[in-house]
Amino acid sequence: MDKIKGGYIEGFVSIIINAVLFALKMWAGIVSGSIALVADAWHTLSDSISSVVVVIAAGLSSKKADKEHPFGHGRWEQIASIFIAFILGIIAYDFLKNSIIKFQGRDETAHFGMLAIVVTAVSIAAKEALAQYAFYIAGKTENSSVKADGWHHRSDALSSLVVLIGILFAKQFWWIDSALGAIIALMLFYAAFEIVKETITKMLGEDISGELVEKIVAEAKSVHSCDMKMHHFHIHNYIVHKELTFHIRLDPKMSIDESHAIVSEIEKRLLEKFEIMTTIHVEPLHY
Repeated sequence: MDKIKGGYIEGFVSIIINAVLFALKMWAGIVSGSIALVADAWHTLSDSISSVVVVIAAGLSSKKADKEHPFGHGRWEQIASIFIAFILGIIAYDFLKNSIIKFQGRDETAHFGMLAIVVTAVSIAAKEALAQYAFYIAGKTENSSVKADGWHHRSDALSSLVVLIGILFAKQFWWIDSALGAIIALMLFYAAFEIVKETITKMLGEDISGELVEKIVAEAKSVHSCDMKMHHFHIHNYIVHKELTFHIRLDPKMSIDESHAIVSEIEKRLLEKFEIMTTIHVEPLHY
């Protein structure tokens, strides 16, 4: 499965399921008069919004490289992830504010019934299943916006779990609904922070992993049996396009034609094996 197709599939599945869950949670929240359930419903709707962003980002990322963007449009995924985190932050602020207002007014606890319990339990199961599905797609495609959407699903499942626990103790504590709303808000803030942190790290540039370096070295040495040393690895990740540069030390007695033939074959092999465009700088072996 490629990155673009994975984004489309995960996004559309998420939109449909979240729309159904939003309707169920909102209905249960209105019937019970629970701010936590209503907040949880809007959290679920925000998942649909983020999934729409994932679908849009998948379309934008699929655009071919052009004169203005020679490395493609893959970083739309990072932009989408930041937008999803922004949505989470706004929703979290609103829930926290409403929870504080309700607590200060000493509003009586919500009237939870079997409807609230069943809807919340169904939501937990459905949202965790969506999270696992999104993480699976993200693992197969390395799509960061799908991964961000998966964390959004996970945060919704956890918030629903908090609500379910609160429902069981609602009769003992008048403030439980306000407390649950605040807890959900804090969970949303944390999810937004994690998404932004990971996305910014990727946009600023990451060091190449030791595991990938080992694979590249092994592949390069399988191309030619001559003595060679490789170092100074740098990778530039444009999501749909990756650029790799490194230095290689070869026997100084080799002709330019011989060394060029070796590095050209290595570059070709790495492109075929890892889908990475490579540029190699040649140095004398004992440099």
